[in-house]
Amino acid sequence: MAKGFSEATLPLFGPEGDEDEVVAIAALPDRLPSYIADHRKRLRRRFLEGGAAAMPDYELLELVLFRAIPRQDVKPLARRLLDTFGDFNRVVTAAIPRLMMVKGVGEAVVQELKIVEASAQRMMRARVMNRPVLSSWDALLDYCHTAMAHRETEQFRLLYLDRKNVLIADEEQGRGTVDHVPVYPREVVKRALELNASALILVHNHPSGDPTPSEADIAMTLQVQDAARVLGIVLHDHLIIGKSRELSFRSQGYL
Repeated sequence: MAKGFSEATLPLFGPEGDEDEVVAIAALPDRLPSYIADHRKRLRRRFLEGGAAAMPDYELLELVLFRAIPRQDVKPLARRLLDTFGDFNRVVTAAIPRLMMVKGVGEAVVQELKIVEASAQRMMRARVMNRPVLSSWDALLDYCHTAMAHRETEQFRLLYLDRKNVLIADEEQGRGTVDHVPVYPREVVKRALELNASALILVHNHPSGDPTPSEADIAMTLQVQDAARVLGIVLHDHLIIGKSRELSFRSQGYL
């Protein structure tokens, strides 16, 4: 290996790498070229001084990628990720197998992206857990959008509340395909009894972006409501989360 080069801190690449990529990896320098190092310094300084509001998605994504790939210019990868998934939110929330299909993405990149996703969800979740949900409705909607709006498959969540409508549990019951997730009303109500919950809210996402309920959505919701009512449990609402808006069954008259 040429003098001044090292394999010790090479970035990880996806499974589709070829011989040209291997050669490129072996040729990475121990130190960043000055123009790349200066670019990183400028981005970090702008972020610290002005925050993320004025930064385009590709620059914010570069900041995340710096830690995963310390010896390369990450701008091309940031652009490639945005071209593939659309925007920063969709990159961060993309499924791991799909991320790994993007050239230049490996375990280190995936880890950094998923740390960002988990951090955002945990911060939003902290705003609603163990608090009265009905008086923190906007925070609840923000959390649901953060956790579910950009997923590529359907996810079904159950929010269980106590007698004071304080959120005591947030649980994922299942994941499905792009347009269906199985829900079992008996299991929903059984879990409510186990938690000694007095009320619940159903939440699921529509990956298509359109939160309009299907006939199956409506039928399932009424089945859960009937099963819960028998045991004295209130179904407050069923929220369908779309890309940029949500639909409330109660506000739309379905409940």
